[in-house]
Amino acid sequence: MDVNVPHHEEVSVSFPTSGARAQGGVRLGAVFPQTEIGNDREEIARYARGVRELGYQHILAYDHVLGGSQAAHHPKLVNRYDETTPFHEVMVLFGYLAAVTPELEMVTGVLVLPQRQTALVAKQAATLDVLTAGKTRLGVGIGWNDIEYLALGQPFGNRARRYEEQIDVLRALWTNDIVEYNGRWHTIDQAGIQPQPIQQPIPIWIGGTAEAAVRRAARIAAGFFPNSASFEVYERVLGDLRDELDRIGRDPATLGIEPRISVAKSTAADWKRAFSWWQAQGITHLTVNTMGAGFRSVDEHLDGLARAFDAIARA
Repeated sequence: MDVNVPHHEEVSVSFPTSGARAQGGVRLGAVFPQTEIGNDREEIARYARGVRELGYQHILAYDHVLGGSQAAHHPKLVNRYDETTPFHEVMVLFGYLAAVTPELEMVTGVLVLPQRQTALVAKQAATLDVLTAGKTRLGVGIGWNDIEYLALGQPFGNRARRYEEQIDVLRALWTNDIVEYNGRWHTIDQAGIQPQPIQQPIPIWIGGTAEAAVRRAARIAAGFFPNSASFEVYERVLGDLRDELDRIGRDPATLGIEPRISVAKSTAADWKRAFSWWQAQGITHLTVNTMGAGFRSVDEHLDGLARAFDAIARA
């Protein structure tokens, strides 16, 4: 396969069909409580089994490789993450959970793609797709933390420009045994990865709220994560998304949409209203986040998920 320029017309759309669903066919998932679950592997496994038993269909995990000091060194990290904030590496975590709960789909939400080597991500995701029997979804974004880029040896300033070519390279490696790729930032000389993924290609979803990210998702992604805490922002984001879909003539039914509902500082009535609003926007998936609610155990996180599931099912 000789690729000299990006060829984004091949967009993978995959909505797994197994398991229970909320009203309207929306698939429900749980945000893995990265910063609060701790390091006990048995507790991590118990959490995943609990998610499955409650009826959720996927686990979504956030991604950070490095933390930095919130002191004078990195003021941008204040009220975000610091050197004490735990983040399990998502691909390793999901490899473990694939054995613990093979029924669940594993979703990165989102992997910071431009701070990583593209061929390595292709290999990791392909292996994960094999281990999950084709239940892997690769959510990607460009990130905001230049500290991680510096430590990982990747340029921060051109990350958005490299990003689309990376997506192109991923799809090429997932759908061809041998790839010849000559791009601006990537060169592959008659080489490929094995094993190949079960899904060819693995669905790539894009997250973000910036207009460029939203329009990029409409053009080249299988789905979109609208990440914000404000319905005013959501309305603007969805307007940009619909405008771009209309501009390029893409059927909105071919693009998945997965927002998140947080249980922190909210009630069952809030979750019902939020779900009903999102349902009216045509979402395909929804994920429940239990971090930030003051939970101190796996049981408390699972109880929060149970209450949210019940509220959503009754919406």
